[in-house]
Amino acid sequence: MTSRRGLLVGAATAALPAPALLGGAGAAWGHTRPAGGDGGSTMAGEGDAHSGHGGHAGFPSGSVPPSRVGFDPTQILRDFDRGRTSTLADGRTLREWDVMATEREIEIAPGVLFPAWTYNGRIPGPTFWAREGDLMRVHFTNATGHPHTIHFHGVHTAEMDGMPGVGRGNIMPGESFTYEFTAEPFGTHLYHCHTPPLAVHISKGLYGAFVVEPKAGRAAADDELVMVMNGYNSNGGDDNEFYSVNGLPFHFMDHPVQVKKGALVRIHLINILEFDPINSFHIHANFFDWYPTGTRLTPSEYTDTVMLAQGQRGMLELRFPYEGKYMFHAHKTEFSELGWVGFFEVTA
Repeated sequence: MTSRRGLLVGAATAALPAPALLGGAGAAWGHTRPAGGDGGSTMAGEGDAHSGHGGHAGFPSGSVPPSRVGFDPTQILRDFDRGRTSTLADGRTLREWDVMATEREIEIAPGVLFPAWTYNGRIPGPTFWAREGDLMRVHFTNATGHPHTIHFHGVHTAEMDGMPGVGRGNIMPGESFTYEFTAEPFGTHLYHCHTPPLAVHISKGLYGAFVVEPKAGRAAADDELVMVMNGYNSNGGDDNEFYSVNGLPFHFMDHPVQVKKGALVRIHLINILEFDPINSFHIHANFFDWYPTGTRLTPSEYTDTVMLAQGQRGMLELRFPYEGKYMFHAHKTEFSELGWVGFFEVTA
């Protein structure tokens, strides 16, 4: 059974593509298919026009084209879902969403298929956006063959906690349930399935971001982004073989995040990495203001690196004073070399 260290050693010594390294890894967790066709180049040295990064950590074919996956990590960056809105009798805003748990294969690396469990067909699931005090209704349908829930990090009643054995508890296959609660506190939050075994339900893809804007608002940002850090245990072992931001390893190497020189960039950063005790975020040639959990209006520190355990999250703000390409990545080298790495491309 191939470990992530085995992947790195194999990549360094033989420069083999990911399918050859993984071989016939367990079908219950992931398997491979020949790369190519259906939306993108997969040969060594080929790729997107932005790229020129063939051979990432020994993976000659780079990242998977979003057209082969069905979602785009670049679009997820700015895809804040404000729901369907209406006004309640008391004057509050009601926001409603429809969420469906599904099972589908996702090509996480060229030729590597991962049997995912998803919210609305993507990893991470939709980014819910609300203003502090809004009433949220999330209409959840379980279209898989396993029980699932949605557990929101925030303040709400026990009945809405998405916890098996409490309130409605598990939503069984074919069933539906509506989670209803007030959006509080303001900050950068997350949601995920809370059905045991948690490591499986989370690592297979059932998670997403949940942003609550302060009632009085924040100082306006020129560009606001969401980055969800995750990993993929593709062979059923006890560690991950691939790492990413917003679902696809190496995506932001081939498709750098486009930002403007001098613009205030606000990033909601969430760590939902399973099987590894800690993750991190590091920016090259710059520093940022860090707001832990996003629940305060003033930053706690000015830094270029933060460390996050699973479930930890925060908000960072920075400006790029110079044009050019600037790397961001986990400051755990294994994670970077297995997909958690990318570039900001700064233009005038």
